[in-house]
Amino acid sequence: MQFLLVALNAKYIHSNPALYSLRSFAGENKRYVQIAEYTINNRMEEILEDIYQRKPDVIGFSCYIWNWDMIQDIVIELHKLLPEVPIWLGGPEVSFDAEEILIHYPVLTGIMIGEGEETFAELLQYYVSGQGDVSQIAGLVTKEGRTDYRNSLLLTQIPFLYDNISDFQNRIIYYESQRGCPFRCSYCLSSIDKSVRFRDISVVKEELQFFLDHNVKQVKFVDRTFNCNHEHAMAVWSYIQEHDNSVTNFHFEIAGDILNDEEIALLHTMRPGLVQLEIGVQSVNSDTLKEIRRVMDIEKLKQVTASIREGNNIHQHLDLIAGLPFENYESFGHSFDEVYAMGPNQLQLGFLKVLKGSYMHEKAGDYGLKYMDKPPYEVLFTNWLSFAEIRKLKKIEEMVEIYYNSNQFTNTLRALLRLFKSPFAMFEALADYYAQKGYFIETPSRVYRYQVLSSFAETLDEKRSGLYRELLTFDMYLRENLKSRPDFTKDLQPYKRQISLFYKMEEVQRFYLQDYDEYDSRQLERMTHLEPFRYSVWSSLKNMPVKEKSEDADDIHYVLFDYKHRDPLTYEAKVFLIPGEKME
Repeated sequence: MQFLLVALNAKYIHSNPALYSLRSFAGENKRYVQIAEYTINNRMEEILEDIYQRKPDVIGFSCYIWNWDMIQDIVIELHKLLPEVPIWLGGPEVSFDAEEILIHYPVLTGIMIGEGEETFAELLQYYVSGQGDVSQIAGLVTKEGRTDYRNSLLLTQIPFLYDNISDFQNRIIYYESQRGCPFRCSYCLSSIDKSVRFRDISVVKEELQFFLDHNVKQVKFVDRTFNCNHEHAMAVWSYIQEHDNSVTNFHFEIAGDILNDEEIALLHTMRPGLVQLEIGVQSVNSDTLKEIRRVMDIEKLKQVTASIREGNNIHQHLDLIAGLPFENYESFGHSFDEVYAMGPNQLQLGFLKVLKGSYMHEKAGDYGLKYMDKPPYEVLFTNWLSFAEIRKLKKIEEMVEIYYNSNQFTNTLRALLRLFKSPFAMFEALADYYAQKGYFIETPSRVYRYQVLSSFAETLDEKRSGLYRELLTFDMYLRENLKSRPDFTKDLQPYKRQISLFYKMEEVQRFYLQDYDEYDSRQLERMTHLEPFRYSVWSSLKNMPVKEKSEDADDIHYVLFDYKHRDPLTYEAKVFLIPGEKME
């Protein structure tokens, strides 16, 4: 007997921890369970073929907003190929309106709703033994109706999911140390679970050590608000700080405004890159926050994010949601500016998704909230935000993703911002420029995006176009040692003699590149980069004042980019300022 659990993930690097949790909880019967993981980018015929060749006796699909459309098509065709094989569904996308789904898709056998481990274990036993009555298994919806409600598990009862870590090579590891959420945000399904349950901390530590021992690249905690319990958060953070393997990164979703001084002090001791934090701000509009039942102290959040940023060792990812009640275009722009001022490493512009079963779903009519009928049920317009404004925000989102979240244009954006009344206005103008040039239809290549930003800056401030070209050159070489130079960069031919002389001097006496002893001057020149600048374009060099020289200034400074040594948080090359007189 084989029960095949099927996942359709958004990307290959993702995995489906829910299915592994179902299998691990099945005890001795887990030998009858196979897991098949595909992505939504696989062709349906390929998925059907693979499932068919596995010859399963029962099939179960894990359903979410990102894969529901594809699963609906697959189950119809799969039933034609395997008409005698029962097909079950489970997951948040099918739990709310399970009865309607069974009516619409008569090929289905039933749907598992709510927390699935015990339900699946009993359903699996039913098929393994060939005995019993499905109607006696709690947590199911079948054509005969809904069975009893399933009570929640003690989280420590669920076995560890990753005994065979080789199955997850080059993939993100998801880990769960708690379930539920203390907050009641109206757009989130976690608000339905009224309790927060924790995995025993001694077990958590053992499992974290397993990841550390195996040098897992990233462990992403799926806990909805990881720091809702101070003792639990401190125990986990203290353990990973004390047992850091210098490789593994841990990702946590937290409520930033409830971080206390003790937690922040501990976070400051972390190795750069050990921890990254995702903080859902969503809005700074007080009326909006009240309406969506979100409790947050914005001023405290500003203080916390500033304190974390000062440590320069933790990646901060802040989120906003467009389409919330009482938030119009101007209000969203204000929220954007407030969050931008917090200086996050990434600023994500999300768009409201109206999930079935959420309080937002119930209130949609009151808000004039119209959204797509198909997943991901994204907002089209509201009483406060028109469809045209939503589309404009979509374009701004793309600009933020390309030019801010890539961290490739940091210094250029800082200079450009002085030309605008606000950060939101800057990205709005950049989105308009992209639209005028048709770049949303034909997206520029990664390198050409520097050229586009150079042209954009020139339309705004032609007098200082030289400064922006040098800023872009500086930003570009901070990230990578490009050998093919874009058109906006200066011709290096007049500086070849000085550059060559610098590396020959460096070969004789290692003043800057002190741990490159085994390399000669030509190798040093290939491995690093030396760029002449007319302007003082750098803003991140320690103890170096930022100056802006006139266009006709004739003194040249050089910046040496050392790619062997990079900032562990930003991955920017180490840089040295070399005055022009030292190059003669």
